[in-house]
Amino acid sequence: MKTRPGICNRKRRFATREAAEAVALAADVPLRAYKCALCKAFHLTSRTKGLRRPRPAPGS
Repeated sequence: MKTRPGICNRKRRFATREAAEAVALAADVPLRAYKCALCKAFHLTSRTKGLRRPRPAPGS
């Protein structure tokens, strides 16, 4: 996902993925953290399109 500069400037920045995920867990909607290619910090998004889901473990 490419974040446009205008979007990046409006989003909250987190120094670590852990900090972003802590805020995501407390949110009312499902959010995930991602590293921004522009500012190199972490942002939150609710988008899941194109998100790869982990495969189930063999034998599960």
